Amino acid sequence: MSYLQKKFVQDVDVRGKKIIMRVDFNVPVKDGSITDDTRIQASLPTIQYLLERDAALILISHLGRPKGGPDPDCTLRPAAARLAELLGQPVKFIPDCVGEQAKLAAGQLQRGQVMLMENLRFHAEEEQNAPVFAAALASLAELYVNDAFGMAHRSHASTIGIGAYLPAVGGLLMKKELDTLSKLSTAPEPPYAVVMGGAKISDKIKVVESLLPKVDRLLVGGGMSNVFLSAAGHQMQASLMEQDKLEWAAQFLHTEEAREKLVLPVDLVVAAAFSADAEHREAMLDDIPEGWMALDIGPKTRELFKQELRRAKTIFWNGPLGVFELEPFAAGTMDIARAVADLPVFTVIGGGDSIEAVNQAGVANQISHISTGGGASLEFLEGKVLPGVKALDDK
Repeated sequence: MSYLQKKFVQDVDVRGKKIIMRVDFNVPVKDGSITDDTRIQASLPTIQYLLERDAALILISHLGRPKGGPDPDCTLRPAAARLAELLGQPVKFIPDCVGEQAKLAAGQLQRGQVMLMENLRFHAEEEQNAPVFAAALASLAELYVNDAFGMAHRSHASTIGIGAYLPAVGGLLMKKELDTLSKLSTAPEPPYAVVMGGAKISDKIKVVESLLPKVDRLLVGGGMSNVFLSAAGHQMQASLMEQDKLEWAAQFLHTEEAREKLVLPVDLVVAAAFSADAEHREAMLDDIPEGWMALDIGPKTRELFKQELRRAKTIFWNGPLGVFELEPFAAGTMDIARAVADLPVFTVIGGGDSIEAVNQAGVANQISHISTGGGASLEFLEGKVLPGVKALDDK
């Protein structure tokens, strides 16, 4: 399936239509305030495109992981307020996404107006892709637009279900993401370097296996590098470890391609506990004190990674290289973020944590493309068909 045969907003007449649009407003919120609005900003081109054409716009999204019921920590209310600021016009917030209140609000919505419904995941039926729930959402509008690329790898009611009841097209962000990532998956300019981080290897085994033949260098840091280092015979002490992946990692390290292309840390920042005020120091791989844990890449690794990245013409980065939210363990991620941003090459960053990292480093505007979807971008690069894209109408 090629996404090129799918319909996007420019392929249909949206004038004056009542449109239900899936956005990805899954943003970090602390004490009721949004700490990073990248994903909201990313949806603005499609929202503005539709409002300029007099559409009445019903926005739906999830936030966080509520357990299938209302959770005040996961309300989208702050997102409605932020969107209103960015658009310079009111955004009506509706405290549910289905039911009488939602129906009434959708019925009263005029052309050129916007409303945002409460978190879809306050209903367990969203993640179950329950037809009754999808039909209830679809009944509010006459056209469905999916602009939530970050959720395109999920088979939920709001990503694939609604399309069974309404004409379904992709938004401008969805198109931009697919265009950029297909450049990476079909014809990246070599040398092509991929930086992989994050806590767990289990989520990324398939993508590591499928990317290796396509890249010139695969740089691995963060928690996921612990498995490789342990499989290579280093004592990782109390570091985060997925024991059940050691055998896979050992076999992987023995492949000719891994020997040629895989670049692992040579030193680490280790700590006595998982805490910002824990005793910590730099250590070579075989010098981790007993009971201590690796929480960042060390200075020698940073230099090694930068050296490799300077040779690249194309760079894709997914996942932080240490526990960057704790200040003593942020240096690795920040240093590499600044190094990537300074290179005059094609750079793509994917995933929520990586987005936060480049924002924290103050270099987001120097990255060629910041992908709003971590899991979705990985699955696309892996060559998987994304359900949310497949569900769009064909041209």
